[in-house]
Amino acid sequence: MTYHLAIGDRSHSSWSLRGWLLFEKFGIPVKCHLGVLYSDDFNRLLAEFAPARLAPAMRTPEGEVIGETLAIAETLAERHPKAGLWPEDPAARAMARYLCAEMHAGFASLRGDCPMNLKVSYVDSAPRREVLGDLARIEAIWARARDRFAAGGPWLFGRYSAADAFYAPVATRVATYNLPVSAPAMDYVRAHLSDLSFRRWRAMGAAEKTHQPSYDMPYATRPWPGPVPLTATLAEGPSENTACPYSSKPVTDFLQMDGKVWGFCNPFCRDKTLADPEAWPAFMATVAR
Repeated sequence: MTYHLAIGDRSHSSWSLRGWLLFEKFGIPVKCHLGVLYSDDFNRLLAEFAPARLAPAMRTPEGEVIGETLAIAETLAERHPKAGLWPEDPAARAMARYLCAEMHAGFASLRGDCPMNLKVSYVDSAPRREVLGDLARIEAIWARARDRFAAGGPWLFGRYSAADAFYAPVATRVATYNLPVSAPAMDYVRAHLSDLSFRRWRAMGAAEKTHQPSYDMPYATRPWPGPVPLTATLAEGPSENTACPYSSKPVTDFLQMDGKVWGFCNPFCRDKTLADPEAWPAFMATVAR
């Protein structure tokens, strides 16, 4: 019962992040198929997921293709009712769907001026009045959800829901462009930046090593405002382990952390770990052993 998901490069495709989180955060198995945005490679990927025209696009185990993230969310919720994509409380569930629909259709100024870029954070991006207006609306709906339904948890409805997956790329925009938000809104942003699932996605984006020049902005940079990764460096073998922590295959590529060398079955496994070792429980369990 494995699904297939077409995604764009992880550092820049905000809708792909939303689609992936709908699987990752709710324990639904998925195999991702990557295409680099704005390239023939991306066109090749979409041809494999016809008739979808954008990423993400999902193929069910039965072979049906579903595009658009709202449709993916509703399809997964219908097919996996115990996974908990939507809040249990009817009023909270209705509000969560409302928030997702507004994210899907709105905030054009924020999207246009501040495209998702997980590779950098800026000191000051000088947001336009229209962007500040989008942020004010987002803060208002975040606050309404959290004031009514968030008791007992850091997310919009307490427990993580599809609504949080939809607003995860907004949190990254606040982080990348250092956008001005209130302290409660910043607490919600930090919950996303600290979430291990998001950290793994960002680490995989770093391992892809893609660069989209059109996303570069002429602003001074600062360190990424999320958790500081553990320090690791490239290394040569042999390693403490003989099997990759992720695939159990023989190791061929290596990194060093805390004076010890660890091995992986390919450069991508190594590089995603290099980017944020602590984000990968399987690796940290290997280190602990």
